[in-house]
Amino acid sequence: MISSNNLTNAIARNVIRNVAIKPLVGSVSRLARVNNQLNTINRSFATVSVNPIGINNKTKNVQANVFKNQTKLPSQFNKQPPRIPATFTLKTCQSFKGTSFGAPITESVSGEVVFTTSLVGYPESMTDPSYKGQILVFTQPLIGNYGIPAQEKDEFGLFKHFESNDIHVKAIIVCDYAKKYSHWRAVESLGEWCARHNIPAIEGVDTRAVVTILREQGSTLGEILIGDAKPAKELEDPNQRNLVAEVSVKQKQIYNKGAEFKIALIDCGAKQNIIRCLCKRGAEVHLVPWDHDFSKDTTKYNGYFISNGPGNPDYCDKTIENLKYLLIRESAKAVPTPIFGICMGNLLLASAAGFETYKLPYGNRGHNQPAINLKTNQCVITSQNHGFAIRDSEDKMVPGWEKYFVNANDGSNEGIRHKTLPFASVQYHPEAKAGPHDTEYLFDEYMETVREYNALKQQQEATQAEKKISVQNPVKAKINVTVSSS
Repeated sequence: MISSNNLTNAIARNVIRNVAIKPLVGSVSRLARVNNQLNTINRSFATVSVNPIGINNKTKNVQANVFKNQTKLPSQFNKQPPRIPATFTLKTCQSFKGTSFGAPITESVSGEVVFTTSLVGYPESMTDPSYKGQILVFTQPLIGNYGIPAQEKDEFGLFKHFESNDIHVKAIIVCDYAKKYSHWRAVESLGEWCARHNIPAIEGVDTRAVVTILREQGSTLGEILIGDAKPAKELEDPNQRNLVAEVSVKQKQIYNKGAEFKIALIDCGAKQNIIRCLCKRGAEVHLVPWDHDFSKDTTKYNGYFISNGPGNPDYCDKTIENLKYLLIRESAKAVPTPIFGICMGNLLLASAAGFETYKLPYGNRGHNQPAINLKTNQCVITSQNHGFAIRDSEDKMVPGWEKYFVNANDGSNEGIRHKTLPFASVQYHPEAKAGPHDTEYLFDEYMETVREYNALKQQQEATQAEKKISVQNPVKAKINVTVSSS
């Protein structure tokens, strides 16, 4: 912490340096101006207090009453979880020493090691189902400084500060953990939260070195050992099982009931903010399981949406088959129903259309991935966490489809779309909460497409109804018959 006196002296030295490098023409007046600046600096810092906006006890009590529902959550630890020496080891043999500040797990914990470059938003990232089975490394040096907020919900029944009702990461690795958090919404520390959910957390690791390894050597597995825990015989690879089935809902859930348009959201690990972005734009969201069979669903949807999700898309064979059914059925209609996908949704829609997918050597992670819109040539900054991509070279391109976005760093696919039908998807997260909002406009475009095609469908149905009535009630022609008398 820099004191006001030290800060004043530092600024004063900077002022003097700025003056010293200029020719001393009119030195008397120049020195007078320097003195005036120093006096101004001293006066401004002399007024600094520990209570700059004059909060009194009465105001604090009022604020506490407003948020009295944010009570301290129960914890098996009296204060912070026990701090125990820990080791973080990569499959590529690099090892890092640290200290546990989360759940004191007595067994080996392993998973795929990934990273995020987000400066804020650790509650959102850790509850994002896309991180299922992964050990998350934060590149931001200081983590935990604003604690963990309460599980408040908004007008749609969605969590305000979390992306699901559970922590999905396998463990977290940070450089410096803020033991004392400070935020008016906080109800517990990051360490207490991790301990309650049985999530290991390690601090004191050179996370820059870890990320360098991941970016240079490629994606790898890792293991965490706390205290006297013994190494596992084999590290767990989450990409070898169907993670989507693990995080998806088991039965349909409806949000914003009664809204104008019904949108079927296929839950492959949907973030709460995807549901919120659709609800805010007039959608009644029907969140359906990852293997939902639309051939047996009699609901008349105005649009279909495929969410983000974790792991390998090859395990989602049922989702791919259901999407093939939708593509064939909607393509045959005079007015098809719009379809859009995000992240895993991009991979699954592409697979249903006939594209190939493959494992990226490094994966695209973090909140600063540049993607270029090939329609507008605009570059946007996006949030991403995926290890698979679509093969979109000319010899692999499926007829009728085209590239939508491309990654400006490695040239990998960031989205596809149909040339004539309202089918499209992107590989990144346009709904990124606590991340860049450059591409949230895609929700506006999608819902506008839903409105347009719904209007066309209503017009078509009205026309067909008129034709049906005219066939059932044909107009009888009048025939005049003249009878002549003999």
